[in-house]
Amino acid sequence: MASVTTIPATAPRAAAETPRWSAFRVLGIGVGIFFIAMSMNKIQWLSQPDLLLNRFVKWAPVDSAPVRWYLQHIAIPAAPLLARAIPIGEFSVGVAFILGIAVRPAAILALFLVLNFHFGTGAFFAWEFLRDGTGPPLLAALIAMAIA
Repeated sequence: MASVTTIPATAPRAAAETPRWSAFRVLGIGVGIFFIAMSMNKIQWLSQPDLLLNRFVKWAPVDSAPVRWYLQHIAIPAAPLLARAIPIGEFSVGVAFILGIAVRPAAILALFLVLNFHFGTGAFFAWEFLRDGTGPPLLAALIAMAIA
């Protein structure tokens, strides 16, 4: 009787994971660069939190009722804290994505930041949101990084 050589179950799995890992590393680096660039646009907020507060005050009167409530009751009172937390959070998740460290928690935090931004600006309620590069493509990338 001829002997049958079996292939360990881990060999195909390891081979199958290599391309996926590489694709997610490329995605992480690209999204990480995006978040670091976004944080650099907000670096002034660290010393001048009124810059963010002024945005909230400007957005509030023109937005829908739920967004206006959110801005008036959550975002505006928390503006001094958010003005520091947002750029630091964006920079931190960018570094985490680029280095490949704590990618899932970073993706969840980044998803929260992006969803919060889109809700606060009222973007979710505009047709243009579907064509915005920081909309569905970024959200899909973050969700993929969070669950992969």
